[in-house]
Amino acid sequence: MNLRKIAISLLLSAGAFSFTASAEAPNPMKEALMKAYQALLDEDPHDAETLFRRANEYYLRNDYIKALDDINNALKYLPEEDLDTRFQAIQLRANINMMLHRYEQAIGDLNSEISLDPQNYVAVYQRGTALYELGRYPEAKADFRLLQQRNPRSQEALFGLARVAVKENNLGLADELCDQAVELSPSNSQVYLRRASVRTLAGNEQGAVDDYILAISTDQENTPRALRELVEISKTNYPVVIAGLSTAIRQAPRNGMYYFIRAMIAQGHCNYLAAIADYDRIINENLDSYPGLNAALAECYFALGKFDTALLNIDYAISATRDNERYYVIKSQIQRALGNYDSALSCAETALEKEPDSNEALIAKALAQLRLGNSADASVCLSEATMNAPENPYLAIIRGWVLKDYRRQKKNADMSFERVLDMDLAHDQIKSYRGFALLQLDRKEEADRWIERVLAITDDYDGEVNYLAACYYAQAGNSDKAFKCMAASLEKGYANYYNWAVNTEADVNVEPIRKDPRFSALLKANGAIFGR
Repeated sequence: MNLRKIAISLLLSAGAFSFTASAEAPNPMKEALMKAYQALLDEDPHDAETLFRRANEYYLRNDYIKALDDINNALKYLPEEDLDTRFQAIQLRANINMMLHRYEQAIGDLNSEISLDPQNYVAVYQRGTALYELGRYPEAKADFRLLQQRNPRSQEALFGLARVAVKENNLGLADELCDQAVELSPSNSQVYLRRASVRTLAGNEQGAVDDYILAISTDQENTPRALRELVEISKTNYPVVIAGLSTAIRQAPRNGMYYFIRAMIAQGHCNYLAAIADYDRIINENLDSYPGLNAALAECYFALGKFDTALLNIDYAISATRDNERYYVIKSQIQRALGNYDSALSCAETALEKEPDSNEALIAKALAQLRLGNSADASVCLSEATMNAPENPYLAIIRGWVLKDYRRQKKNADMSFERVLDMDLAHDQIKSYRGFALLQLDRKEEADRWIERVLAITDDYDGEVNYLAACYYAQAGNSDKAFKCMAASLEKGYANYYNWAVNTEADVNVEPIRKDPRFSALLKANGAIFGR
């Protein structure tokens, strides 16, 4: 698998590292089909066949609530003598209830399926799974054993029994069952994902990491999912993921893919020096050739405050491919940090020419315009970006900041900050930015309670939470707490020097405490993480 595909998979994962929003592009043919279904139901609301077909379409779209409503109505109106269609409808309702985690309801339909078709392998597996999820382990075990009797090579049965064994605290048996399943199809990546899930359930994260790496190396089919799982584990146990990748590298030192995955995960956790070492090794030892390597190096050097080196790398990445919209956004950020605001604007505009809907480019353009004194144009860009991503809290914070500090439009600014409070996000996550919005709205007591709760309940795995808490307290005028959080963040390895020493955007920064002698002292004491 080439590094470009790995990079795309990891970038999609780290939804992994930040809030993202996406929407499936409308399909004209599917929309026409749904309109046709609605027209038929307008004529006859009791049209069971149309209700059944539309329920299936909703199910395929993952719109399970609407699917359930339609299939319930279809079963209400289907003739009792139409046994074949009723059987299919019951199957569909069981599937929908499984997806909705309505296991008791699913079991009722699955029992009906099995009574009509005792050899129905899928229904028995689903019933065993539902019983397992309900904690009815002896009954689940009976179903998985039934599957095994019907098919001694059934991986579903082996992994189902392994999950039950974990719940019964029989970890040795669980391992044996998983290994038996792997032996049945060692060249299929799916089997390693399944074993990893059982190992995770058993608390064996190192074993799970090893399996995800095996899945990636076995075939390409499940690489995106395996990468997502590695990223998720790294959020709470970064060392175990890096250790697993390091073991894979020792066993295959010429496999550039492993270096790249380790570098991308290290970069996502602000461990830029380690990431740079891996990217450089791929390039210097000719393990792969991909412009994204230099773009990633540019991002790392930018974060470390080494802007000239970052610029050299991003220029090379841009020159090596035409598929470079994102690279121009990175270059715009670098040029802005260097004070080259005209160039920063030009790069952002080039990115928008290549990808007019790029929110990253719109934000880069707005920030360059702001530096050039064009706050009205910057506000327009941010409004367009907000329409593209109405549930992005940081974007609303930036827009409110521009409206407040540069456009002097307090009412509109407050509306933007209020929008953050209305977003359907977990309020106790640091990247909901809720406390920053409350602070701007002069609701400091609420804001203080928010940041205190975030710090109390969040496992800050790489120092970013404490960095943002330091930003909050710096903006709130509580320098003692800001420095306490800064020290904690640096101790955890948060090595984004640009954010610490340069960033002044959106009132989400530590600028108010930078002149305090404690600030430079802390940066100097932790210089090793920045390579200084």
